[in-house]
Amino acid sequence: MHARFHTFFATGTFSALLLTTSALAAEPVAPEQQNTTGKQTSIKASASTTPKTAAPKTANTMAPIAGILDGSNGETVNVHGHHAADGTSAKYMNKIVYLGPLGNRDTLDTPYSVMGVPHDVVVNQQIRNINDMAQYLPSVQLEIRGDPNTSRPQSRGFEADVWSNSRLDGLNVVSTTPYAGEWVDNLQVLNGLSGAMYGPQNPAGMFEYTLKRPTDRRTERLSVGVDSIGTPTVNGDISGRVGKNGWFGYRLNMLHANGTAYTQGSWIRREMVSADFDIHLDEKTVIELDASHYTFVERGTAPGFAVQETPTKAIPSYVSSLPTAPDLSKPYLGQDWSGYNMETNTFLAKIKHEINKDWSFTLGGLYQDAARQSFASNDTLINNTGGYTQTVTAAATANDFRTGSNMAYFNGRVYTGPVKHDLVIGTNGYMSGTYNPTTPGTAVSTVTAADHASIYNPIKVNGKQPYYHGRWESGRITTQSFIIGDTLTFNKHWSILGTLGWSWIDQRGPKSKVVPSPLEKSVQASAAFSPTVSLLYKPTDNQTLYFTYARSVEPGAVANASNSNAYQTQPLIRPEEYEVGYKLRYGKMQFNVAGFRMTSKYAASYCPNGSTCTNPVSGAQLPLEYGYVGTQRNYGVEAQISGEVLPNLSVLAGVTWLDAELINSKESKYNNKEIIGAAPLQANMLLDYRLPASLGSFASGWAFNANVHYMGNRAANLTNTLHTGSYTTLDLGTRYAFNVVKFPWVVRFGVSNATNERYWASVFAGSPGAVSNTPETLYAGLPRIYHFTLSMEF
Repeated sequence: MHARFHTFFATGTFSALLLTTSALAAEPVAPEQQNTTGKQTSIKASASTTPKTAAPKTANTMAPIAGILDGSNGETVNVHGHHAADGTSAKYMNKIVYLGPLGNRDTLDTPYSVMGVPHDVVVNQQIRNINDMAQYLPSVQLEIRGDPNTSRPQSRGFEADVWSNSRLDGLNVVSTTPYAGEWVDNLQVLNGLSGAMYGPQNPAGMFEYTLKRPTDRRTERLSVGVDSIGTPTVNGDISGRVGKNGWFGYRLNMLHANGTAYTQGSWIRREMVSADFDIHLDEKTVIELDASHYTFVERGTAPGFAVQETPTKAIPSYVSSLPTAPDLSKPYLGQDWSGYNMETNTFLAKIKHEINKDWSFTLGGLYQDAARQSFASNDTLINNTGGYTQTVTAAATANDFRTGSNMAYFNGRVYTGPVKHDLVIGTNGYMSGTYNPTTPGTAVSTVTAADHASIYNPIKVNGKQPYYHGRWESGRITTQSFIIGDTLTFNKHWSILGTLGWSWIDQRGPKSKVVPSPLEKSVQASAAFSPTVSLLYKPTDNQTLYFTYARSVEPGAVANASNSNAYQTQPLIRPEEYEVGYKLRYGKMQFNVAGFRMTSKYAASYCPNGSTCTNPVSGAQLPLEYGYVGTQRNYGVEAQISGEVLPNLSVLAGVTWLDAELINSKESKYNNKEIIGAAPLQANMLLDYRLPASLGSFASGWAFNANVHYMGNRAANLTNTLHTGSYTTLDLGTRYAFNVVKFPWVVRFGVSNATNERYWASVFAGSPGAVSNTPETLYAGLPRIYHFTLSMEF
């Protein structure tokens, strides 16, 4: 019955989306912002806000300016009178999307599947780290690396890499370092291949985070709250403009959180300070400067669980069926003296200039240093009943990422007879170095098989933090791409979008396995070609049908330290995609659906001679080799609906059906097997209801929200003998908005995982893509957690 409910919920969600939109498809677009009666109107205050002397822009008179987000997902404020509290209007529809060198485009003019988590969702769901946004997008999953704050994202079943699939205001950043949810305005994800626009990347799409920017209206906001069983949080956010015509914009954002996490014996500290400035040199030129520092410290939280699938001489038991996930509210799954110290510093600068009504350019650069000390507990499941062993050690890899990224785009519009051309020529790229300690810490065995410990009754062991020493550069990658593109609009019905990219790649790895080792060139490519072409048909102004073909280039995968060919880089990969889609906008609601087929090489640890790779005398496991073992072939269908479907009822919902398999494997037993961690069915539905004004001023301040998330049964190894099981979680929340004097205040209370579901939230191959006896890694989902926030403006 439990499994039937999962299937009913997911398929019912998808059916509801299709039925609703099919009934509306023939209807005209409803007007959205009319002010013929003299009533107050709303504007968006976000990235594109300019001094009041600047002329307004419209899609018909101004070419998109690359790098500018128009704030359609940002804070909604009223020009006159009292303004609403942040997020309370629950604007959940994404009308404008950012496409890197192509700039801002209406979603109906975008031949890609782009899904977003708007600003109001971030605020109303009390999101504390940016990875918590993933659950609202049906094609996105997280590979948790350490804890949910340091997850590696994936889209459509493909794993993102550390740099190429994540961007901040259009510039590459590290994906596997913590970021505060209070720092960013919104998230949008372009599902599928986008290498022709963004350069070499994994086929996991593009995760684009938008920074909070200065607002036209002066705002002093203080938010205080508490999470879990005792993590007090204080966040101050100050924004506005000064000078003649508001030429200087500022936004200062400060955060402090310190206390117990979701289990006794744990501890978490989050501290952030960021500053964002807009300097308008004139009406057409703006310089954006951003700097931030974020510290994340964690102790005593649950680690990942490796899976022992084959018996060893030391531990003859093994896992043939995954045990039920543990309740993470129980302490000591991770020892209270083990954990992480992480620090991320980011600096960003841009200059944007409108040459005239048809031409503009954007230049930008970013530098980031993401450092970490990792001394977490490492647990291994050794039987079907939850028995485990545990060690604690200072990690031997990736204690620092240093990244620099750049972009330069020149956008314009010309006409050749009746054909309109939206043109772009530009470049983007990044350079990043990975640093490892020369001497890792000595592993401390805290729980052994002889202890007969269980993940349901963990053991506390006293100890102290281990340390590593030294530092060496274990890898470096440099990419730079040249991009040209043209959108040819023939009439109001037909258009073609084509983008071509040529990429230069330089990957360097250690000369030998001896640590430290000097770097040498391992993979190099010149002018690697990535094309994308799309055909769009708009039968009416509020509908779009499209077909897109894309091919890209992906940096070579790198073997990890445990492989026999440690640190060696594999050849470049060339993923390919076919996608067809449909989009509809009706009034304040938007619907999109897409079908796709994608392929890419699959890198894995494997035994080159086909045996079990064990020493015949001792029975010990020998190092596996790393390389391409086959092709990952994914096809599926995804759909999303967003916006206001009824008066006072907002929705952000979606569902994805996915078939992800390994084909053409070197070993026939892995052919046509499900890819590890790729859910065949995933769905999410967020509803937000505001009581109507007709009930009176007191009652109309109340709002209620509920979110249901479903994840299908995922393969936990490539032989498909282990599966995680499916799960459904429920989040509930309420808020009350009111005024103190003339200032808006709002109280929010929510509970995530209200039913305290126990589930495996993440599974991935312990040695990326492992298809042999290298352990997979599982992370359990968080327990029931309470959230409270009081947000006050002054």
